[in-house]
Amino acid sequence: MTGPGSASDDSAPGDSTESIARIFRREYGRAVAVLVRVFGSIDIAEDAVQDAFTAAVQRWPSAGIPPSPAGWIITTARNRAIDRLRRDAAGEDKYAQAALLHSRTGEASGVAPEDLLLDDLAEEAGMRDDTLRLIFTCCHPALGMPARVALTLRLLGGLTTAEIARSFMVPEATMAQRLVRAKAKIRDARIPYRVPRGAELPERLTAVLAVVYLIFNEGYSASSGEALIRDDLCTEAVRLARLLVSLMPDEPEAHGLLALMLLIESRRAARMTADGGLVLLPDQDRTLWGKEFVTEGQAIVRQCLRRNRPGPYQVQAAINAVHSDSPSAEATDWGQILALYDQLLQLSPGPVVALNRAVAVAEVHGPAAALGLVDGLDLAGYGLFHAVRADLLRRLGRFREAGAAYRDALALAGNAAERRFLEGRLLGLPEGD
Repeated sequence: MTGPGSASDDSAPGDSTESIARIFRREYGRAVAVLVRVFGSIDIAEDAVQDAFTAAVQRWPSAGIPPSPAGWIITTARNRAIDRLRRDAAGEDKYAQAALLHSRTGEASGVAPEDLLLDDLAEEAGMRDDTLRLIFTCCHPALGMPARVALTLRLLGGLTTAEIARSFMVPEATMAQRLVRAKAKIRDARIPYRVPRGAELPERLTAVLAVVYLIFNEGYSASSGEALIRDDLCTEAVRLARLLVSLMPDEPEAHGLLALMLLIESRRAARMTADGGLVLLPDQDRTLWGKEFVTEGQAIVRQCLRRNRPGPYQVQAAINAVHSDSPSAEATDWGQILALYDQLLQLSPGPVVALNRAVAVAEVHGPAAALGLVDGLDLAGYGLFHAVRADLLRRLGRFREAGAAYRDALALAGNAAERRFLEGRLLGLPEGD
């Protein structure tokens, strides 16, 4: 994945297929969003953008990348789709006829569809609205969470089916079926291609933010496989969060999610040893933390505080900002972190938040106080619960019980790096109590 860039960065003749692919990935979501509106079909939009990519690979290396790559991609894709639909409609394909009719909005007024499309491209707000509509369609509650994540990565991130399948450790055919079923659900259930309004928006926005954060968490702590971190998913989630902030600048929780991910992402380089081992936050070399991400994340947190419209993502970002303010683990202001967790527990009550709060309680009031809280939580199927409990028992010198808790955590760990870390902790326990 690459971040936004100007056309002038990529405009010289002789560009490689790789640089053209980067541009298409950057523009893929916006192009598909516009074309879904034009044709009323996700499949037609995707096929058309792929046709435009093929045309760009043939043309751009010699002609150079056009001044407006987005405009070229969308216009070319639309024209290719129109040609294909005309051929299919001539064969009495009713679906093609309907899509062709859908694309002709404005013809009665005497305005050419191409001119209407170019007018839309000249209005950034129009493209922004199309992208928002596609985001909310991908994250509609009628779809299961795995389908929402896969569609978001496919339609907005431009990842191939093979890339998404690799990210979630499933066969490509399985992921292809999941995507086909999700798009069929949108079509057959007539899921509206629109941005929710009024009272419906906050709940739906929460679902969108949850999908983006789930993508990030899967990248930062992979649920399975050998690698602890999947760089492509982390990068894509941050890009999607930036997109949401640009599309919805007045939504403080979108800003909070971006700040949260930037502050966590800043620690990525310090989170692994040279051989791929896991390094916990207190043991990380803070000189390896990405200063640009820390600075940006902290600035967004300050902006959120000034807005004074707190939400769960903003408070989590504030907690991570406190960590990033501390020059060492020993200097961490755990009292402030505990106060923020108290606020988070009010905003978003639940056992996982309570478990994380207990970690702060251990630092402020000691491991015994924290263990009493942890033992009252119903999280037996959550690996981190057992890992936290094991650490508290170890600190209390209750090594036999700590060993049993580490083994419970190991049984639930899906990632090889996490398993190696837990095995190391288990082997390092003194014998007896």
